[in-house]
Amino acid sequence: MTVRALLVVAHPRRSSLTFAVAEAFATAASGHGVEFERADLVGEGFDATLRADDEPDWSNPEKVYSVAVQAEIARIARNQATVIVFPVWWWSMPAVLKGWIDRVWNHGFAYGSRAYPQRRVWMLGLAGTTEDAYAKRGYDAAMRTQLEIGVLEYCGVEDRRLEILYGVNEGAAEAALARAASLGEEFASGPHRAR
Repeated sequence: MTVRALLVVAHPRRSSLTFAVAEAFATAASGHGVEFERADLVGEGFDATLRADDEPDWSNPEKVYSVAVQAEIARIARNQATVIVFPVWWWSMPAVLKGWIDRVWNHGFAYGSRAYPQRRVWMLGLAGTTEDAYAKRGYDAAMRTQLEIGVLEYCGVEDRRLEILYGVNEGAAEAALARAASLGEEFASGPHRAR
């Protein structure tokens, strides 16, 4: 059985390590029956600015959002899982990805009267410095609280994961690619049920 997953990448350069990691993950998972639909947020020109037509309406869980958001919702809905790959900037995700979540993972679709429509969402963040440097100041714990709990758990994602690939600016690029391939194989072996 073929499994379909949305692969979301947030980086301005297609030649970046972020894209290479995303492809290493996808190649490994594809070898085990996962088919990917790709979302290049920067390359596609996704507008990360939340405007009034996409502002959450707490009194109306049936609110119809903008055409652009409806297209993203449809893209999510036709897949069984989501994988998000991004560089860690300022101990978080790039603005375009945060804006994609702000606009698309909206009230009435991903939280509120409904949960995110997929049970499985994995995030791979590429960190420039080492795991020890992150742990020293608690950056890794802060990111897990923000992303795993504050986004994924809040939106009802059962199989949620944030994998931080450390040290990519300090000689660990090859290790990040190898880890991404290993994660792709692991991802392919897990459950991919939609709600």
